Amino acid sequence: MPEILPYFLIGLALLGLLAVVLEEVIHVNKAQVVLFLGALSWVLLFAFSADEHTHELVQEGLQENIGEIASLWLFLLAAMTFVAYLNKKGLIESLIYRFLPQQISERKLLILTALFAFIFSSLADNITATLISVALILSLNLPAAKTLRFATVAVFAVNSGGVAMITGDVTTLMIFLAGKVSIINLLLLSIPALGAVLLLAIMLSWSLRDHAVINHKDNDLAPVDLAVAVVFILTILSTIAGNVLFDIPPVLSFLTGLSVMFLLARVYGEDTENHPILNYIRQIEFDTLLFFLGILLLVGSLKEIHALDSFVALYQHMPAWAANYLMGLLSSLIDNVPLTAALLKADVSMSLQEWMALTYAVGVGGSLLIIGSAAGIVAMSKIDELTFGSYLKFFIALMIAYSAGYSGTLLLGRAIL
Repeated sequence: MPEILPYFLIGLALLGLLAVVLEEVIHVNKAQVVLFLGALSWVLLFAFSADEHTHELVQEGLQENIGEIASLWLFLLAAMTFVAYLNKKGLIESLIYRFLPQQISERKLLILTALFAFIFSSLADNITATLISVALILSLNLPAAKTLRFATVAVFAVNSGGVAMITGDVTTLMIFLAGKVSIINLLLLSIPALGAVLLLAIMLSWSLRDHAVINHKDNDLAPVDLAVAVVFILTILSTIAGNVLFDIPPVLSFLTGLSVMFLLARVYGEDTENHPILNYIRQIEFDTLLFFLGILLLVGSLKEIHALDSFVALYQHMPAWAANYLMGLLSSLIDNVPLTAALLKADVSMSLQEWMALTYAVGVGGSLLIIGSAAGIVAMSKIDELTFGSYLKFFIALMIAYSAGYSGTLLLGRAIL
């Protein structure tokens, strides 16, 4: 292998990271860039294998990398298809409005918005949960200053809700699939995560004094829609129970649930030639899946050249709890997927408490800046008043909430141990 190749591969990885950060500036989809760079990295590794032994090592590394990606992809495909169906039918939005009264104080409404965003982001992906939360916020027709408060809480709540469920955040799923934490450990994370969300909601609701009028939206729900919703909930519960009791991989449980959904649609007559149920697979965010594919290919290639050893060095020079807290701060500037993938590939040695802390940090840390998470980017694109500068006004409150949640996670991990 040429001596210059490792440096070239590191350069490709940095170029991919730059493309992610500057996506809104260069107007090139980050998935397209990182997929090209990730595939190119492995092509170069194969092309410049010095001997048969090196070639075999690269082959084994690619097979391992593809296996990890396939498990992640199939799980996300199944979960996102469920959510695409329920969202298209308006079931999630309908449930929210059924819980809201015609008139409510803005302070209570802000806390309820935080709870809704937290709960739905643990079941659905962050983008869907953000879109639903933003739709609710915009329907209130609040003044700009109040809309910003609601949006800030929603972004933080969406990111916080995902950390406790493998269906809610891809970094949580990655850490779980790597065998670092169990589903029970993750469920316990919801306690400090929810506490941090409520703390932020209380801080930002302090100056709210008026009442808001809720314009209810009624959606006619067909029996098949409710049946699919039940199958989705049962799939999540069976995924948890199956993994805890029988160590069944979550991807198998979700693929089983997805197949039940397809068969159920056929029984109810929802699956027709003009509107086949399989069309909902085409409505999921494939650019998101391709982005994960590209990132994981890039990080996998860096592992092959041992370029991730610097992450291990960081954890050797400072306590793991401090390094994890720092990783959370970094995730507000750098996408948390490559950060998490790099740490996992570097095989950093940490205790259960420290892995739980990292799960919280990389999942919630992106909330500190509006550009630090998909939830923030989506909210910023939908709400005119929400900009990098206007969101930055709440940075201190966000740091307090993030730090409180992180501290709670450390205490929780200590109690478990």
